[in-house]
Amino acid sequence: MAQLTLEADWLAAFEAVLARCALRAGDTVAVLCETQSRPELVHLARLAAARMGCRTFTIEVPTPHESGPPVRSTGASTALQRIEPVVSALAASTLVLDCTVEGLMHAPELPAILKGGARVLYVSNEHPEALARLVPADGLEPLVKDHVKRLRAAKKMHVTSAAGTDLAIRLEGATCGGNWGYTTRPGTMTHWPGGLALAFPAAGSVGGTLVLAPGDVNLTFKRYIERPVTLRIEDDYVTRIEGDGVDAELMRSYIAAWGDREAYAVSHVGYGLNAAARWDSMALYDKRDFNGTELRAFAGNFLYSTGANEVAGRHTRGHFDLPLRGCTIALDGQVVVDAGRVLP
Repeated sequence: MAQLTLEADWLAAFEAVLARCALRAGDTVAVLCETQSRPELVHLARLAAARMGCRTFTIEVPTPHESGPPVRSTGASTALQRIEPVVSALAASTLVLDCTVEGLMHAPELPAILKGGARVLYVSNEHPEALARLVPADGLEPLVKDHVKRLRAAKKMHVTSAAGTDLAIRLEGATCGGNWGYTTRPGTMTHWPGGLALAFPAAGSVGGTLVLAPGDVNLTFKRYIERPVTLRIEDDYVTRIEGDGVDAELMRSYIAAWGDREAYAVSHVGYGLNAAARWDSMALYDKRDFNGTELRAFAGNFLYSTGANEVAGRHTRGHFDLPLRGCTIALDGQVVVDAGRVLP
């Protein structure tokens, strides 16, 4: 992998994204990190904010010890530990550059931070080279916003594939949103890289069959699927994980390790819209250099996730993010992704 000497184009990428967040000289920027954060991301965040004339400070908290199963790519950092002075300082900032390992997207402290008026940008725990490749393009925001409107207007999503996926999702009562890699509105959160539209379905909204075919991705394990895995889903919950080989065995083992029925439930569903993001990029990075946000966003993937879903009132630390290729996605019968290709 590339060396971690800070490069000029990495710093330029951070400055470009902060500029898209509408930062101005004199704004207050909090750089949030933990003891296991990627140091180069913290340095780049601080330098970029300072070069833009912002008043910048850093908060570093200890990375908590995890006594249960290993946690990866959940978006539910426990690093803040509900430390009130830390939450208050973040809430009072113009922008929080979230450089925690897991990110604050599903952290219990996030609502209080956003309520204070701060906006939060999670800098995904990627190698800076990947972030620099995925600075948001001009057309990404309007594209994502258009598809979020489609999700909010639709009553149902139907997902099929040649591999055997046949999944019905009711969107009534769902919370729908999107991400394009930056935010300008106080009280909002986003993550970089971005480029996806998704929905958190209400309870009792998802059922059918999801087939993970070779080349699909289990991002929790940072692993391409090599042998088919079939998930039978009833009333939101995975009731059976079928398949032979290591892929199915790993899924059965890890999800059972939580000892929590909610780990089997749907978290969110959606699809990627970022034409610059690459499905094959995971093969080119060491696991420690790769968090996988790019593979959540590559154009035309169907993203199915298990775990916590605040809309349905479910909370768990068990989590799978599963981007699938080659799926056809229809909203109220209108195809928006045809066999993995986003339609114009």
